[in-house]
Amino acid sequence: MNEPRVMVYLMTGFLDSGKTQFLDFTLKQDYFQIDGKTLLILCEEGGEEYDPAEMLKYGVVIEKIEDQADLTEEWLEEMETKHQPERVVIEYNGMWKVSDFERLRLPEGWGIEQKLTTVDASTFQMYLTNLKPLFVEMVRDAEMVLFNRCGDIGPLAGYRRSVKVVSPQAEVIFEDENGEIENIFGDDVPYDLEAPVIEILKEDYGIWYVDMMENPDRYRGKVVEFTARVLKPRGFPDKVFLPGRMAMTCCADDTTFLGYVCRSSYAPKLKPGDWITVRAKVRFANLSVYRGEGPILEAENITPADPIKELVYFN
Repeated sequence: MNEPRVMVYLMTGFLDSGKTQFLDFTLKQDYFQIDGKTLLILCEEGGEEYDPAEMLKYGVVIEKIEDQADLTEEWLEEMETKHQPERVVIEYNGMWKVSDFERLRLPEGWGIEQKLTTVDASTFQMYLTNLKPLFVEMVRDAEMVLFNRCGDIGPLAGYRRSVKVVSPQAEVIFEDENGEIENIFGDDVPYDLEAPVIEILKEDYGIWYVDMMENPDRYRGKVVEFTARVLKPRGFPDKVFLPGRMAMTCCADDTTFLGYVCRSSYAPKLKPGDWITVRAKVRFANLSVYRGEGPILEAENITPADPIKELVYFN
């Protein structure tokens, strides 16, 4: 596919999560300057405001839209005709479903280049409890998720896992009032990485799944053991399957299967839906299913196991 002529940057986040502050800073930076016009579309009124005259110095024109019903394909076409922008930045309303925008047919030549999300860590748990479906849509396929106002680092590992299970490729950044927080996770996993066999308890499956994706060198050549359900995707070779668990990403009606590719000569005897305990050696290779490098589990032992009724949670 050809690159879009007009790159669209979609900025999501709940009210007062720092969207305006982030964009106001970014739009003024040298590295973000372009020769043509940037159209900034504002979809909500927050505590912070832009200075239109100041924005014009950076080639940014502002259009506001207050009602979601007015954000239509026809209105976007009007904006294309009126401004002929070289770039579009959208500060999206946190209470609108992101999927509604993603279903819109954009003007010819427009294409979403990046999806970014800001999160106020001090109110995140409240929003997650009450508006989790909206948050999941925000971070799904996002390139970056920025948690700001991080006063307590204790829950941050869980916050990161909540994002990673929905959007594995996302860069997750944490900031407090002094700037970015680094090295807050270390080797803090609830199992022994140096054991001859790393035993993954059922309650730790989600932690292991995300950590192995993020820190492959910790697991390269190691042997892991865990209980999972058998999935056999269409097109997989006979001796390859996916052992995994169902994880809740939003609500009981929005779950996803989390598993890694596993090779075993015993695989043809396994039936989809079987519960097994797998002991396997971990290696990494480029596979299309991962869209790059990912884990391959070389099974050393497979035994029947009792079903695990609980879903995998990340908070």
